[in-house]
Amino acid sequence: MFDCVALVGATGAVGRIVLDQLHARQFPMRKLRLLASARSAGTQVQFGDETLTVELLEPSAFEGVDLVIASTPDEVSAEFTPWATKAGAIVVDESAYWRMDPSVPLIVPEVNPDAIDSHQGVVASPNCSTTQMVVALAPIHKAVGIRRVIVSTYQATSGAGLAGNVELESSTRASLDGQTHAAETFQHPIGFNLIPQIGSEKHEGYTSEEMKMVYETQKIMGDESIQVCPTAVRVPVAIGHSESILVETREPLSAAQARKLWEEADGVTVVDDLNSKSYPMPRDCDGKDDVFVGRIRKDISAENGIAFWCVSDNLRKGAATNAVQIAELLAKKHQPAG
Repeated sequence: MFDCVALVGATGAVGRIVLDQLHARQFPMRKLRLLASARSAGTQVQFGDETLTVELLEPSAFEGVDLVIASTPDEVSAEFTPWATKAGAIVVDESAYWRMDPSVPLIVPEVNPDAIDSHQGVVASPNCSTTQMVVALAPIHKAVGIRRVIVSTYQATSGAGLAGNVELESSTRASLDGQTHAAETFQHPIGFNLIPQIGSEKHEGYTSEEMKMVYETQKIMGDESIQVCPTAVRVPVAIGHSESILVETREPLSAAQARKLWEEADGVTVVDDLNSKSYPMPRDCDGKDDVFVGRIRKDISAENGIAFWCVSDNLRKGAATNAVQIAELLAKKHQPAG
């Protein structure tokens, strides 16, 4: 039981879901404080039967706080996290700022929960596209080992925040009305379009979003020998990232064996019956916490390959739910002073 938990970024899309999850999952805490920038400070937010007032994010705000859950831009996390840890709080951070810091564990509870024991005051939650992929990869890697992963993502506009969904609507409306639309959040108009660029150019033609999937996957799985070839694409879908994944395993694995592993895995739901047109789709996974797997089949072009389709709500398991699950791991280990 934590005496005091602080949520930084409570008024954002992910922060709102964190609030819902803390209430729905009956997170063990006595008090909850909401922190945000001056623009949002003073805003009143409902939490169960309580009405909470958002307080200003400043160093003194962390006095008496045991745990912080944060969903902020990288630069905000870089500034406030030292304030929180200096005050004695543990920070569960959603931003990308701390993920590849060697002293910071990068956690997906279904995959590497024990890694949390190495934290030094900060625990990072991965990129949304990485999170759902490693949840699906982990049972395979544990059973037969993974040599290589080829993944193409189909990422929802909400991955770019509230502005992404606003632009999806305005861009789509402009297209339907036969008007031009000036893109602001994305590189090109997203309505009725696909954009094969998420993030900036990072490494040999790969984008920052793609390289996150490479490095984060290796860190979470604890195996730098796993090779990942990603292509990240923004699609005109509001919520729910989809991924087409081809896994080259170290030992042979049939499609039936892979399906059984996923059926028995925590946090995975199998939806896989092509004859009945049953497979995961973003509209069916919206608002759900699991990672959904379907279109499971043997790679007919090479040995030791399994192809599948993976969908997850990027705001929930890809962000808010994973952060709350990390906080629950910490709560189990927390012993209040005195």
